[in-house]
Amino acid sequence: MGRSERLPRAVLICHEAERIDAEGLASWLATAFDLVGLVVLRERSGRFLKKARREIARAGLWGFLDVLAFRLYYRLGQAKSDEAWIDQEVRRLRARYPAALTEVPRILAADPNGEDVAGFLKGLHPDMVIARCKFILKPEIFGIATAGTFIFHPGICPEYRNAHGCFWALVNRDLDRVGMTLLRADKGVDTGPMFLQAGCDFDEVRESHTVIQHRVVFENLEALRQALMSVWNSEAKPLSAEGRRSAVWGQPRLSAYLRWKRAARRRASELSR
Repeated sequence: MGRSERLPRAVLICHEAERIDAEGLASWLATAFDLVGLVVLRERSGRFLKKARREIARAGLWGFLDVLAFRLYYRLGQAKSDEAWIDQEVRRLRARYPAALTEVPRILAADPNGEDVAGFLKGLHPDMVIARCKFILKPEIFGIATAGTFIFHPGICPEYRNAHGCFWALVNRDLDRVGMTLLRADKGVDTGPMFLQAGCDFDEVRESHTVIQHRVVFENLEALRQALMSVWNSEAKPLSAEGRRSAVWGQPRLSAYLRWKRAARRRASELSR
């Protein structure tokens, strides 16, 4: 059977705790493509210390304390409403893209770069892997799928690489770059070939950065499907990044969050006059 006669075989790598991916995105993949496997990641203890050391090396001790202050602020003031939004979005996606996810082969793993995951992927013979995980994948993993491993990155690259691109674009008032990028994974941090960049309308006063970064992905699913099909059919050409700056951004900080929200309210007030 040729490519024109079948859907590409896809595998999703995602975190168990991220229901919007493990259930919502998985349901969409099962209807848009031939979802043949799920790699579900369950974080083990010790990951926080690694992240902490990395953030201290990037931002210094005061910057790291700013990160911790934001996490506490978010947990007390924003997390509950965001969880309610995610629950509603998961229900919407499951209703729109009904799929029997319990029938999809899966593996539960702590590390997507492990030999167990490599063996699982090789046994599935995927055409493409979709990576929605907070790990840098090794070539032994991202090179298994014939068309490659793809990242739905919540940020416009190369300007906003790493996991919180939308947050920093909002803080920087770079509103035209609040969006998502479809990348093919390589050895770098969000440095691979880009095949789609897209955004959506958002309300930066009322919505959190978490909701916005989910919306820029989930409101562009059809565009993502078309782009992935074009890549699989060898029709797509990577977007040019020539002449554009490239930057890697760290974790959200409370000082930056408060600065963003003040600027957002000021802009909304000016626009309403």
